[in-house]
Amino acid sequence: MNNVLSLFDGISGTQVALNRLGVKYGKYFASEIDKYPISITQNNYPDTIQLGSVTDWQDWNIDWSAIDLVVGGFPCQSWSVAGLGLGDKDKRGMLFWTMLDVIKKVLANNPQAKFLMENVRMKKEFEEYITFHTEEALGKVNKHLINSALVSAQNRKRFYWTNIEGIEQPMDQGLILKDILLNNVSTDYNSGKQKLGGKHNNMLNTSYKSQANTIHNINSKSATICAGTHGYALGHVERPCELKDFDSEAECHHVATATDINGHDSLKRVYADTGKSPTINTMGGGNREPKVLVSNLIPTYRKLRPCEIEALQTFPIGYTEGVSNTQRYRSLGNSFTVNVVAEIFKYL
Repeated sequence: MNNVLSLFDGISGTQVALNRLGVKYGKYFASEIDKYPISITQNNYPDTIQLGSVTDWQDWNIDWSAIDLVVGGFPCQSWSVAGLGLGDKDKRGMLFWTMLDVIKKVLANNPQAKFLMENVRMKKEFEEYITFHTEEALGKVNKHLINSALVSAQNRKRFYWTNIEGIEQPMDQGLILKDILLNNVSTDYNSGKQKLGGKHNNMLNTSYKSQANTIHNINSKSATICAGTHGYALGHVERPCELKDFDSEAECHHVATATDINGHDSLKRVYADTGKSPTINTMGGGNREPKVLVSNLIPTYRKLRPCEIEALQTFPIGYTEGVSNTQRYRSLGNSFTVNVVAEIFKYL
């Protein structure tokens, strides 16, 4: 592969996915404006060529004919069902059109180039709008709704639009929260109806690493990093909660309610390690980090640590080290799940 262009690059999950598959590429151009994700990217991939804002794309001094792959996870706030629903009537939503212009430029200079666009699950009206205008601008488009739950311990449904052919749903690897946690939490939560847990080991040291032959690769420094100040201390404090009945058939096992938190009920949800993590977001303070049950004898919970969020997004452990925990959480929440994109890239 010649060169790669990544729009709204964030922490460069595209490079992680390509490297995980052993795909060789030339130059990697990244368009990003947030200094913290840029810092994370350059720490891991110092040869990355940062281009600045995507709105300045017409001034970029690059060889458009040498771009073989262009990837863009355009801003989701105006398209998400959790947002205001303004679509491209919002300034951030207008960047969808900017992205189409850039991809159109790439294809005009290299008709064989491949593209991949990612965004959140959204209402049908927006989904059809994006698909229609993408096809109008770029030609045939394959649209896929893929849940990260198939290749990670996180429930995270995302749309992917691409001209890559033949993509199928990834094989379900059966991962749950227990597989990525860095210390033992409650493994015998009993709702009074059914005892759960017990069949999965901590995959950080066992089966998670064994999947390196596919596309997983938790690196060897995980234990050291996550025992350090930044990776371990935050979220280690056990806090009180109240147990509740839950649906053991659901993706996420919402088993308790935090009793030390004020605010919206969604902030108080505590999950058992026997199910998936809920979809992580930017977790911008205010107790928004996912919470996991520690004990059901004297009900307590803790927040997930940054390195555990890395594992949920299937980044190498320690990948976001070097910035504050707040920025680690935020950058990971804004990213895509690496292993989903790696599965898509298998079809390049």
